[in-house]
Amino acid sequence: MKDPSLPDFEVQTRESFRLDRRHVLVTGGASGIGEATVKELSRAGAHVWIADINLPAAEALAASVGRAKALHLDVTNPDSIAAALAQIDFLDILVNNAGIGHVGSIENTEPADFDRLINVNVRGVYLVTRAFLPMLLASHERHAVVGSIVNIASVAGLVGIRQRFAYCTTKGAVIAMTRQLAVEYPRTLRVNAICPGTVETPFVEGYLEKFHKDTKEETRAELRARQPVGRLGRPEEIASAVRYLASDEAAFVSGTVFTIDGGWTAA
Repeated sequence: MKDPSLPDFEVQTRESFRLDRRHVLVTGGASGIGEATVKELSRAGAHVWIADINLPAAEALAASVGRAKALHLDVTNPDSIAAALAQIDFLDILVNNAGIGHVGSIENTEPADFDRLINVNVRGVYLVTRAFLPMLLASHERHAVVGSIVNIASVAGLVGIRQRFAYCTTKGAVIAMTRQLAVEYPRTLRVNAICPGTVETPFVEGYLEKFHKDTKEETRAELRARQPVGRLGRPEEIASAVRYLASDEAAFVSGTVFTIDGGWTAA
């Protein structure tokens, strides 16, 4: 028998982490973590813009997903960003995922390589965020919650990694930008970063092919061992975290750095 002193709560059942009616832009969305994120957010009910420098790949993904459209976007090019902006009427969620890597210490990182990483990984996040900021800030007028940015950073922004001077530098900057934006717009925008460890993506495969072609499997085993759980991450695991951070259930989460690294930074 129900205790009459207890309140009579209405029990509601619904799927968690839904993004119905939300409009999302995912940069670098045609492959790897970006592709997995597009699929996950589409499953959550969002309309997803797949923004990528590889338009054919983005179009193919959009056709397979259904609730998505492809955009050509070079995050380093203001004209390309302006052209993409002109095609979008609303935006509630921005996932800054596009990025590139580099192997080398400060001694063998040439200025051109350093500038290239800064241009894509840092300036690209700045340019895209700045361009779409008015739409994101207006999101709360269309919904009962504020807009959301999820930046894909890296554990390389949290700890030093040998032979990753430029990459560590740029991902540290992404984390700093995340925190600054979170305090700049505390009531009108939520901004969070995800720091993956090593994830099985075309990005990692390209790295192995370019720098360790003759010892690929040995190097892959070393990468797995670097994570205490003994394996690489999966793109879908990062995408699930993006969905959470973009959802209403994360309404109290802003300025956080969400590490998904198999225990790497805890060891």
